[in-house]
Amino acid sequence: MRSAVALATLSACAPPPLAETTTFTYVLQGYPGGRLDAVEHAPHRLAIVDLSRDGTTAGHFTAGEIARVRARGKRVLAYFEIGSIETFRTEYRALRGGDLILNVWPDWPDERFVRFWEPAWWDRVVRPRIDQALRAGFDGAYLDTPLAYEEIELARVPGETRQSLARKMAALIARISDHAKRARPGFLIVPQNSPELRHQPGYVQAIDGIGMEELFFKATDEPCAERWCRENLADALALRALGKAVLATDYATRPANVAAACARYRRHGLAGNVTVVDLDRVSPPCG
Repeated sequence: MRSAVALATLSACAPPPLAETTTFTYVLQGYPGGRLDAVEHAPHRLAIVDLSRDGTTAGHFTAGEIARVRARGKRVLAYFEIGSIETFRTEYRALRGGDLILNVWPDWPDERFVRFWEPAWWDRVVRPRIDQALRAGFDGAYLDTPLAYEEIELARVPGETRQSLARKMAALIARISDHAKRARPGFLIVPQNSPELRHQPGYVQAIDGIGMEELFFKATDEPCAERWCRENLADALALRALGKAVLATDYATRPANVAAACARYRRHGLAGNVTVVDLDRVSPPCG
């Protein structure tokens, strides 16, 4: 039986609930020596890292490695994509030339959108990634590229519309949530971007938070002043009002812009991370 002192120590080390998080670190590459030492010793209580240290299924972070980060009083979310696939991923080599692969993402030439609603995508890529995150002891999943529903070339998917693809993306996120939470209640589901999916059936109930890029500064040091910036903020704040965490990542290096982004996080009650677009380092927390 644990002593009162031991229990108090554990309680003191426990990270705050996701919705009460104020800062986090987001590192997807450049792990020194392939290790998570920098993330482990970062001052943040929440970390987002790739499911794999090198993009291969053979390079998945192990349960021991994730446990060491968590022992520092951190939650750790596993990053992976659900609407596209990078050409350097092991799974891409197995899918190349098949029907699942669609158009190139112009902003990221080494990335391809996929038929994310197909059973084969679930069976061959998405479910194995969730199961790996569960086995490795991650606290949740950080799901990138829901925006695939907006970027897929409709000519490649006859009969589909943006609205039908939005419904299918929300359904995929709900399926991920159901699968993960059945296996481990409390497993966190945090999609990145596309906050307008909140209008789709089942989406809000499926998620614990949302990650948002470029709410205030685009890569790099460019104020986000377009109409879509305001729309994204409004949708993110609507989710925040429903009790969902908002993890905001802005790309800035100028001190004045970093300070401005941090001030906006505090104003709106968001968790914030001002970093570089390569996501290859631990950035200092606001304040």
